[in-house]
Amino acid sequence: MLRYLVGADDLLHSRFALSPGFELASLLRVLDRIDRGRPEQPVARLRPAFERLRRTDPAVRALLALHHSRGGAGFVAPPPTRGALQTIDDDLAAVRAAPLDVARSEIAASLAARPPADPSVREILDAPDVTARLAEALRRAWDALLAPDWPHLRAICERDIVYRSGLLARHGWAAALDGLHRRVRWHDGAIEVTRMRDTTVTAGGTGMTFIPSVFVWPGLAAHTDDPWPRCIIYPARGIAEWWTGNPARPSAALEELIGRSRARVLVALREPASTTQLARSIGVPTGSVGDHLRALRRAGLLDAARAGRSVLYRRTPLGDLLVGD
Repeated sequence: MLRYLVGADDLLHSRFALSPGFELASLLRVLDRIDRGRPEQPVARLRPAFERLRRTDPAVRALLALHHSRGGAGFVAPPPTRGALQTIDDDLAAVRAAPLDVARSEIAASLAARPPADPSVREILDAPDVTARLAEALRRAWDALLAPDWPHLRAICERDIVYRSGLLARHGWAAALDGLHRRVRWHDGAIEVTRMRDTTVTAGGTGMTFIPSVFVWPGLAAHTDDPWPRCIIYPARGIAEWWTGNPARPSAALEELIGRSRARVLVALREPASTTQLARSIGVPTGSVGDHLRALRRAGLLDAARAGRSVLYRRTPLGDLLVGD
């Protein structure tokens, strides 16, 4: 069991964050079938684009060579530094700025675990500008594979952060961590993660980072070593529906009663969300979503509350009753 010992300073400095770079690295692992037994739906539709990249782009093949069954090179998926504002551009800048000695050390460890047979891969990984080449390959992989879906997937992760931040503000860290993952619990002044290497680490007063993820599902990841902060990456709430291809849909009766678009909005608000987050989630323009939210609120099916700079909408008991949750 992995145990993170956290003190009062750690609780004060702990935070939630997003990591587009980790999401891209995890997607590449899924498509490259590094983690045996992981489901591939709904990313199977990306396989033709992935295979084309792998076949034609030696720098992408070099990226893939850095993944192995026990992990991979950390510098190509750097830790987030801007919390929930982190972007892929932030991550790629960090990859380019990675110290060459750190990159060389992590490359050597990855190749020892999974030696590449492709000489073009070794040529790129031995190049003096290896970090720049890999950053450019990450950009190409991002644009081809993840960029089109990222607004929707980011909204799912943002909604998770909003939900857990609300629990944290009202009830403290024990409540915020409740339900994070079946293998994570708060116990006796420590955060415990089962089925991980038996070790105890201290957060050291700098706090923990918690990152909701799309592609880590159904498992989770934990970081205990530099340069990553003490960190747990866990499946965002509601992501199982996306993976299994069974998203919640409004019933025909609900669509007939309030209209298809408003029914979609009402069903999508299983978790509280802002107008922008909801628009990203269901692929409807923000202005249209705002109109539907106002109508549903006037009908007593939603209420709203401010959380920081956002206004979050949530279903009322009447709204839950209509949806059937």
